[in-house]
Amino acid sequence: MTITHRLVGSGGHGVLVLHDWFGTSAGWGPFPEYLDGSAFSYAFLDYRGYGERAGVEGEYTLAEIAGDALALADQLGWQRFSLVGHSMGGKAAQQVLALAPERVRKLAGVAPVAASAYALGEAYDLFHGAAAEPGNRRAIIDLVTGHRATGVWLDRMVANSLAGSRPEAFAAYLEQWTTLDLSAEVTGLPLPARAFVGEHDLALDAEYLRSTWLTHYPAGDLELLPASGHYPMHETPVALATTLERFLGA
Repeated sequence: MTITHRLVGSGGHGVLVLHDWFGTSAGWGPFPEYLDGSAFSYAFLDYRGYGERAGVEGEYTLAEIAGDALALADQLGWQRFSLVGHSMGGKAAQQVLALAPERVRKLAGVAPVAASAYALGEAYDLFHGAAAEPGNRRAIIDLVTGHRATGVWLDRMVANSLAGSRPEAFAAYLEQWTTLDLSAEVTGLPLPARAFVGEHDLALDAEYLRSTWLTHYPAGDLELLPASGHYPMHETPVALATTLERFLGA
């Protein structure tokens, strides 16, 4: 099966890019415009049930995402590559790492869900109702951006999410990224692993990542993104591109 994707750049350092629960390969805002295509090649993947692969049937699991990501790397001729994953995509990237650690150069999580299970607590009904209720999606996006975004932007993000994902895929991936525990499979891997965290993210904040990400990766660290919440690719795209490529290229 040929894996449909969006390719940005033609540089020698291949980077697989995995989107969040609400997003698609086209949902990264203006961020891709500021990437250095002479040094890097970025392959933006849609998951089954999302974006340009909305019609591709699947089980909608992180293992399936990882298998498709590795198949895409093979399709592109990338024996080794780096991984960038946003939010749920950060956990999917760690599933790729667990399956093929020898192939991964660097791991970059943008507001990533850690490898361990993520307890929703009092937000359980809000998140689990989001597949059917657009208002829940809006409330979640508003929360994770620190209640700072305009209503116009929030409405656009919700509309793009509804148009870009199948409800059954959306619901299934939620169950995966909240309950699956990959920590035993990745803890101790020595690769450079950086988590980028928005200072206004009220969900996946620095405290959460210090207690998870930093305990999993001996060469891991955190970088705070000023003036951003959970969506720096929309909120501060130039700054995200700059700091991400500084990490990848170091």
